[in-house]
Amino acid sequence: MCPTLSRPQDDPNQPQRSIGQAEMKPDGTLVLVLRAEGPGGITGDARFEYPVGHPRYDAILSHLGGLLPMETKGVPPWPENL
Repeated sequence: MCPTLSRPQDDPNQPQRSIGQAEMKPDGTLVLVLRAEGPGGITGDARFEYPVGHPRYDAILSHLGGLLPMETKGVPPWPENL
């Protein structure tokens, strides 16, 4: 189950669901385990790893609000216009 984030984007009166979990390995690699949900109850999970130096590394780290080695936190949804 995905954790609930404390900062909602759309409705400030409702908590926002996380789309997954992120962690940083000791070497700085970002690991994201994300869940997608579709019509009819379809769900899917995916694991992504982004080593330091990956072209999207800094943008992902910024989206997460920062992360320290061995830290884990919920992943907020990305804007739909990306």
